[in-house]
Amino acid sequence: MEITTQMIKELREQSGAGIMECRTTLVGTQGDIEKALAILKEKGLLKAQKKAERTTGQGLVEAYIHTAGRIGAMVELNCETDFVARTDEFKELAHCLAMQVAAMAPKYVSQEELPEGADIEPSEACLLLQPYIKDPTRTVKDIIIETIAKVGENIRVRRFNRYELGC
Repeated sequence: MEITTQMIKELREQSGAGIMECRTTLVGTQGDIEKALAILKEKGLLKAQKKAERTTGQGLVEAYIHTAGRIGAMVELNCETDFVARTDEFKELAHCLAMQVAAMAPKYVSQEELPEGADIEPSEACLLLQPYIKDPTRTVKDIIIETIAKVGENIRVRRFNRYELGC
């Protein structure tokens, strides 16, 4: 099957992978975009796992105030270098995470922070386990892993605060 530039472009838009990686994967799957997307997602997960232990000393703090001005959130998102912290992908992720915190009111970053024996649903209380507000079929952790694959550095949510008027 002939791999067209349109197919490569479509796969690249969906996966965020490089052009040559998209082309190679499409050749390997004989043009099946769904299979290629699954393979690239798996590769992204493997890349993220390899980077998980890297130090994240750079990053940014993103604030989000809901349009009514009654709810706000601040998120500290860390990465390895200031170069990545200035990229559009990283800034967009930080903004979306701040919106997530404002909308879903998580109490903890990850399941490891849950108190021992707490009777709390982890997928509600932990930011990383919550369904992503823009695509409930994926978790916040999935979105972070996809961004790690795109930017090539470890990314970690260090902390967040949520503010609500009157609470």
